[in-house]
Amino acid sequence: MAAKIQVSTTVNGEQRRFQCEPQQTLLDVLRDELALTGTKEGCATGDCGACSVMLDGRLVDACLVLAAEVQGKKVETIEGMAQGEELHPLQRTFLEHNGSQCGICTPGMLMAARALLERNPDPSETEVRYWLAGNLCRCTGYDKIIRSVLAAAKEMRGA
Repeated sequence: MAAKIQVSTTVNGEQRRFQCEPQQTLLDVLRDELALTGTKEGCATGDCGACSVMLDGRLVDACLVLAAEVQGKKVETIEGMAQGEELHPLQRTFLEHNGSQCGICTPGMLMAARALLERNPDPSETEVRYWLAGNLCRCTGYDKIIRSVLAAAKEMRGA
């Protein structure tokens, strides 16, 4: 049995330390060690996007990142999206436009949509669909998700 690895990282703006096995994924540590259960496991193979988080400003599947790899890096999860009690505009529009059904894909969709809007505050519907293509939803036809993202983009631009 390999010795546990000590990791120090920033998660949602807060310095965090944890120990992990060398083969343990970031997803497992977020959920099991840090009690951040908003990030969901959908497939464990990087195919569904349910576990999408930001790692040093880059959208990644937490199931494909080893926890030891986040040493000294910045991790952002769905729990860090709202500002206290104030929902992020994407979270609010997902509620208003029914962009969520069962909720398994929602955290990953929100993280991916946020990454898009940080890079492109005025995306077309095609660009939103392209950007969210790595996030699978079994419940919706994606239309309400796309409408939610476009509504948030409009709100965030002040249009």
